Amino acid sequence: MPGLFAARTPSKTQSFRDFLIEPPENEPSSELNPSPPPTAKRTTMRTPDKLAVDDNDTSLDNPDMGPFLLKMARDTIHSGQDPKKALEYAIRASEDFKRVSGPSPDLATCLHVVAAILSGLGRLEEAVETLERSILVSDSAENGSGHAMVKFSGLMQLGDTYSMIGQLDRSIECYESGLKIQVEALGRSDPRVAETCRYLAEAHVQAMQFDEAEKFCKKTLEIHREHCSPASLTEAADRRLMALICEAKGEYEPALEHLVLASMSMIAHGQDNEVAAIDISIGDIYLSLCRFDEAIFAYQKALTVFKTTKGESHSSIALVYIRLADLYYKTGKLRESKSYCENALRIYSKPVPGTTPGEIASGLNEISAIYEALNEPEEALKLLQKAVKLLENIPGQYRTVAGIESQIGVIFYMVGRYSDAWKSFASAIAKLRASGERKSAFFGFVLNQMGLACVQLYKIAEAAMHFEEAREILEQECGTYHLDTLGVYSNLAATYDAMGRVEDAIEILEYILKMREEKLGTANPDVDDERKRLFELLKEAGRVRNKKAKSLENLIESKSFKMKNEGKKKRVAFGLRT
Repeated sequence: MPGLFAARTPSKTQSFRDFLIEPPENEPSSELNPSPPPTAKRTTMRTPDKLAVDDNDTSLDNPDMGPFLLKMARDTIHSGQDPKKALEYAIRASEDFKRVSGPSPDLATCLHVVAAILSGLGRLEEAVETLERSILVSDSAENGSGHAMVKFSGLMQLGDTYSMIGQLDRSIECYESGLKIQVEALGRSDPRVAETCRYLAEAHVQAMQFDEAEKFCKKTLEIHREHCSPASLTEAADRRLMALICEAKGEYEPALEHLVLASMSMIAHGQDNEVAAIDISIGDIYLSLCRFDEAIFAYQKALTVFKTTKGESHSSIALVYIRLADLYYKTGKLRESKSYCENALRIYSKPVPGTTPGEIASGLNEISAIYEALNEPEEALKLLQKAVKLLENIPGQYRTVAGIESQIGVIFYMVGRYSDAWKSFASAIAKLRASGERKSAFFGFVLNQMGLACVQLYKIAEAAMHFEEAREILEQECGTYHLDTLGVYSNLAATYDAMGRVEDAIEILEYILKMREEKLGTANPDVDDERKRLFELLKEAGRVRNKKAKSLENLIESKSFKMKNEGKKKRVAFGLRT
């Protein structure tokens, strides 16, 4: 896979403070628009400005108490006061709505606010439970467009919360359910449907489901072309996303075409910084195509603009330095490559205000890839460990942290620190299981690497368990004939032989040999290696009682596949390189 699929969290996910701010009285309603999620419908009933909130007075006979408490919750957050007090107001408001009107849009919307505050406090599991309850309330309420709007809002917010937890599959399910409601209410060509389709495309990119992402992004482009002027900024944003998807699929020429069209639109609208950002992406495409001079030109254009508009120490400058370091490594100019890495690290060591931990961690991750390629694994390890520290306490970064920990494990394995590698892989696997990612190809790669670490530690039974799980996943995700799947089969055969399960090992090797012959041809060196290994096992099987112990290291496939790794390319969001 190419490197440019460092999918970002959907940019439209707003903070819980923004979610709680009520719109002005004269602001038109934006029904069924996913970004931002609809806030509670402003009530027209009179709410006394000086109504006292007495903790000992439940005001059971006051029908205005629920709306007033909800307003108090919003105002508390908006003013920067204690969010726990805001949560108390919101919970009391939900209890009042339930008492006065039962299952209703008002109650569901109030629960959305409660969930938003809980998310801001880092209590994501409670937020999920609250949002699921709001959806049940919406289902129980009477049908109508207002009810559909509230349920749509709840589903989209629930999807965002699942994304923060790292459960991308459940997040996407919520978004798709929301899209279905929106299409039923507005039709398939409404501009707000396009926004939801784009939201889904970004979510699928984050989950590395690029075919699905392309489908939703194409739908977004079609709707925006129908409703927007030619070469609009909206269409330019869609084309940038489509370019990201095409590059991730290895379709570089279509990606380049989308980026050029997006750049022309941005130039027409005077968006210099956006043009520079697109130039970086164009440079990445040229780099993937080994058109190095054109890549340098694109990167230098971006660098000039960023230095002028953002200053010499902005993280955007560091990003361009990393791209140039990668390029010069690929062209054999190692001194220049390392110099640009050092320049980027100086910027990250003293970040300017506004630089997020995620930006720094992503940059450190990419620089570590270059140091690893420069045969400086210890320096690469230090950078990856710093990246983990920056991200480990941030909600929604479990998958990214797991990816970085997996790469740390790979480096430990490469330098012979197998016990440390095992610990890193174990931590990554635990995070991926907890976040619900148990069937992705990425998880299969991590399991394979964990199996290899177990082999080196002579934990043979545990290695077999991991190889078996990796085989099952990669067969499903990559296919039977994929070389990575066959690599896991080969490792499993070696492990079975070490456990004395010779017949099982022979069966697997015969299967591998058949697959490799069909895929690579009988004259391929890899096929010849498998044939020799099978011959040795068959020979030994004929004298089982005199079977000599064999070094497992010699049986493990000499070219045991490592995790998909960008190697000399740049990192994906979750830390591995393809």
